[in-house]
Amino acid sequence: MTEEIKRLSQLIKQSQRIVFFGGAGVSTESQIPDFRSDDGLYGDKQAKRYPYPPETMLSHSFFEQHTKEFFEYYFDKMVYPDAKPNPAHIALAKLEQMGKLSAVITQNIDGLHQMAGSRRVCELHGSVHRNFCINCGKKYNLSQMLEQKDAGVPRCSCGGIIKPDVVLYEEPLDNDVMAGAISYIMAADLMIVGGTSLAVYPAAGLLQYYQGKELVLINKTQTPYDRRASLVIRDNIGQVMEQALSLLD
Repeated sequence: MTEEIKRLSQLIKQSQRIVFFGGAGVSTESQIPDFRSDDGLYGDKQAKRYPYPPETMLSHSFFEQHTKEFFEYYFDKMVYPDAKPNPAHIALAKLEQMGKLSAVITQNIDGLHQMAGSRRVCELHGSVHRNFCINCGKKYNLSQMLEQKDAGVPRCSCGGIIKPDVVLYEEPLDNDVMAGAISYIMAADLMIVGGTSLAVYPAAGLLQYYQGKELVLINKTQTPYDRRASLVIRDNIGQVMEQALSLLD
């Protein structure tokens, strides 16, 4: 047990309004690739498999102009229906049950926080589990979408295209979700940031609203906020959170 994890456990113990802000690294232990590592979505190994870069294929204009190709890429790279919550998701759900965690703010779209038991989750970039017809607004879950995976373009009973409720490039973040996230962050007495390089804006800019003293960063690589943090841990977030919680018993 490292001194950093003991320090994290102590910070958790003395806090009552913890907010966790997480990115793709939270889900890598659930076998969901991240974005910016060598094996990630934007890495050379993956990028060469498609004729366009990920930023293009996951854009609103590409969805409108090349809908079939969008869904081919989307189902291949963004949807992991067999993924299960890992120790990080489980630890955060426990913290909420203990009355210490106010909210999880996530950039992920996989729904694993809710699957682990977290109830207050701000999904900045939406969720693959929510889908809607762009024509009539009828809602569809992920299972219903997967049933149409081989059809090319998922279509509603009215004939309209079903769009995943995820934020694509060129689309704004949801104002209500952002407002909720800001509210939680401003009231927090401890901010734990994990599994994110804090390079994606406007999501990363949410940290400017944190007014507390203690900022904890758990990430394998450096972030722009490292100097501001009171504790930086370079390790797997699931292992770190699991060990920190074990010291609370």
